[in-house]
Amino acid sequence: MELARITGLPEAQQQHLFYALLLKDAGCSANAERMFQVFGGDDRAAKRGAWERDWRTLRGKASYALKFAEPGGTLGARIKRFLSLAGGGREVGRSIYKIRCDRGAEIAQGLGFSATTAEAIRSMDEHWDGGGYPEGLKGRNIPLLARIVGLAQVAEIFAEQKGPHAALAVVRARRGRWFDPGLVTAFACVAEDASVWRRVTSNELDTEVSAVEPQVLPFAVDEHRLDQIAAAFAWVVDAKSPFTFHHSERVAEFATSMGGQMGLSKAECVRLKRAALLHDIGKLAVPNRILDKPGPLTEDEWGVMRLHPYYTFQILERVPVFGEFAFDASAHHERMDGRGYYRNLRGDQLSLSARILATADKFDALSADRPYRQGLARDRVCDVLTADAGFDLCHDCVAAMKDVAGV
Repeated sequence: MELARITGLPEAQQQHLFYALLLKDAGCSANAERMFQVFGGDDRAAKRGAWERDWRTLRGKASYALKFAEPGGTLGARIKRFLSLAGGGREVGRSIYKIRCDRGAEIAQGLGFSATTAEAIRSMDEHWDGGGYPEGLKGRNIPLLARIVGLAQVAEIFAEQKGPHAALAVVRARRGRWFDPGLVTAFACVAEDASVWRRVTSNELDTEVSAVEPQVLPFAVDEHRLDQIAAAFAWVVDAKSPFTFHHSERVAEFATSMGGQMGLSKAECVRLKRAALLHDIGKLAVPNRILDKPGPLTEDEWGVMRLHPYYTFQILERVPVFGEFAFDASAHHERMDGRGYYRNLRGDQLSLSARILATADKFDALSADRPYRQGLARDRVCDVLTADAGFDLCHDCVAAMKDVAGV
């Protein structure tokens, strides 16, 4: 936003840019599976590493592949993965970026943001000299807002790791190749302002970001828009793994049907639906090498997996309108006997909504294919739920789930 201000970008355009910056990574979950397939390691680390190195140089490519290809694997496995990457060429990179950028743009438009914002997201990984992705756009054919986003995201990574001087050095080193030369000159001016760096490292970063939001066109958030937001981020979550595709939407459908049957009011059912759509948002913190692992998880891997409801709570609690159901959404792996996770709560400490959500989540999880097993038939799933009633799941919720499932 400082770049936009110093280059004289009109305020209306600044507003489109502001939302593009906040939503630029909304499509990242969509290519997580592809990253895992290509590199075989932590998809999150591999993605971040793509900006830490100038992967367009031979040295950068080799360094990147050697670090992220099958990390922790045997020498043979790493060599095989390295050769596979080399053989895939530019098309491998293009496919990864295209999935991410197209999905991010779709989510922005699904949330009601402008086509200008969507295009900034779609083109943010294009490079000034035409060597970027996904379309290989060059120079001023790349939307200006996308050029700003592309520079800012690289600068942020290096500033966080090594400080402002390192960020400026990298931006200058990639001038005319990755970045618009004019924007590099402007960034040098921004980088000289110590107050900018104090603000981006502030403990009150949310407040600092809110302060630079342009107020040109009010962005109304009504009940319909809240439903759109919850649905859009359910897409983000469920896109992370092919084994969870549409999981959140199905859980929401089951849970709201159960809620209506069990006497929840219309307002409570709306709240429950949003909680169900967002209950797994914490899984964005779990690498696909764990989510998509075809065999049993190690104790360390289970430790990572058990934290995802904690992250769900931390994320939702920060959004006032979603904070009211953050607790229920994050309780979907708690058990009636207190042996669940992450809080080890007992049934009498869980709301009816939380107990409904836990039951709906388990029903869909058992029904769906997983890397280590095929999904169970509905009648078999209901047998498992019945056996679990009382010590794992709520008796009444299991009965309601069986009615909803028609079993």
